[in-house]
Amino acid sequence: MTFKVFVDGQEGTTGLRINEYLAARSDVEVLRIDADKRKDAAERARLLNASDVSFLCLPDAASREAAAMITNPKTCLIDASTAHRTVAGWAFGLPELAAGQRDKIRQAKRIANPGCHASAFILALRPLVDAGLLSADALVSATSITGYSGGGKSMIAEYEAGGNAKLQSPRPYALGLAHKHLPEMMAHTGLRTAPVFMPIVGNFYKGLAVTVPLHMSQLRAGTTPEQVREALAAHYEGERFIRVLPLRDADTLAEGFFDVQACNDSNRVDLCVFGSDTQILVMARLDNLGKGASGAAVQAMNVHLGLDEGLGL
Repeated sequence: MTFKVFVDGQEGTTGLRINEYLAARSDVEVLRIDADKRKDAAERARLLNASDVSFLCLPDAASREAAAMITNPKTCLIDASTAHRTVAGWAFGLPELAAGQRDKIRQAKRIANPGCHASAFILALRPLVDAGLLSADALVSATSITGYSGGGKSMIAEYEAGGNAKLQSPRPYALGLAHKHLPEMMAHTGLRTAPVFMPIVGNFYKGLAVTVPLHMSQLRAGTTPEQVREALAAHYEGERFIRVLPLRDADTLAEGFFDVQACNDSNRVDLCVFGSDTQILVMARLDNLGKGASGAAVQAMNVHLGLDEGLGL
C-alpha cells in the first residue's frame, strides 16, 4: 500500500530532513506544492486534505492555521511546532514515553511532535517519576547544549557565514526562564513545577545533550545511583531507539569528556547516569534533527500507520 504524505513547510530545516527520510521509501508518495503556491491557502488546504499524513513544519501560528484547514477525517496531522504539545486531543509523539503511548499515537489523527530539548529531558526523568524515585513535587534544573541547526535557517546561515568571533564560544540563551519547551517538559514528566532550564547553543551543526543534576537527598530515601540506572533500563527495556548505558560508563568518557554528537545521524537516544554517594547526573543525548525533530516525526508516522517503527530510520 502507498500512503500519500504532504510536508507543509517543506523548505525548512525539519521539512527538508523529513523529505530526506521519505525519499528512499517505496511505500510513500510525497505530495509537493509548487514554489509559487507555498503561501496559497487554497492549494495548501487541497494537499493537506489529499494526504493520509501531513507534517506541519511551520511556526506555531501557521500550524494552528493549517490544522483548521483540515476537513478530511482520514488525514493525520503530525505537528512539529510547539503549538499543540500540551493541547487536549493531540497525542504526544513520543512512543517510548510510557505504556500505552503507541496506542494513542496509532489511534490519533492529531499528533504533536516533541521538542528536541524536551525529548531528552522527558526521556531522562519520566522513568524516575513513574518509579517513585523522584517526587512530582521535586524542584529540578537542567542544562542543554545543542548544535546551531536547532535555530533554523537563519541561525545556520549566521554560523556558516563565519567571521563573527562571538559565535566561536558556547552561548547560553532563553535567560528569561520562559523557554517554549517548559510546558511539555512538565506535562510529560509529571513534574508540578517547571525546571530551571538553561539551553546553550554551540559552534557545531547538530547534536544535543541534556544534563539533569540531582542531589541524592532529592530522591526517595535510600536511593542509589544503581537504582536510578536500573529504573531507566526497566522503563526502556526492548526499546530499539533508547540505549541505557552502564552506570559511570568508562567508554562514554574514554577521553575524559562527554561527546554531545555521539548520536548524530541516528534516531537513537543514549541515557547515561554518573553518580557519587551524594550527587547524580542523568544525561540524555540525541541528534536534534533526528530523534529531536524529523526522525521522531517519521517514527510517529510509522506507528500511526501500523508500519515497522524503524522504517526509513
